Amino acid sequence: MKKLIMAILIMAGISATAQDHTRKGNRGDMGDLTPEQVATLQTKKMTLALDLNESQQAKIKTILTEDAKARKSKMDARKIKKEEGEKKWSADEKYAMQNERLDHQIARKKEMKSILNQEQFEKWEKMGKRMNKRHHLKKEGNKKEKRSNRD
Repeated sequence: MKKLIMAILIMAGISATAQDHTRKGNRGDMGDLTPEQVATLQTKKMTLALDLNESQQAKIKTILTEDAKARKSKMDARKIKKEEGEKKWSADEKYAMQNERLDHQIARKKEMKSILNQEQFEKWEKMGKRMNKRHHLKKEGNKKEKRSNRD
């Protein structure tokens, strides 16, 4: 009986360590894509979710392409800053980043409201709230994990 229990514990330990820990959520492979490819995929997902027509697809694709390019350049800038050894953001930098992000969200919401009809816009907002909630829950889970690692 002891040998059986030990064998089960060893197998459980091996299978736990054999998991692939390199993936980063659902965006594991998105980092390899160009901004245009990312925008195309996002547009197609939105078309399926919101039933967009051709003109709406074209307008949204241009918006998403601009966003993807901006995101890519900001990620590169953060990567350079990290490589230079600067890890902490000052309070003014944090404020400026938050302010810029919120301004961008307001502008994006106005643009989407002008492109989408009322029903599509409401559905788009619900989709955004779900994504924000998932992101928030994931962030909270990471915080708990870090706290438990410190103990």
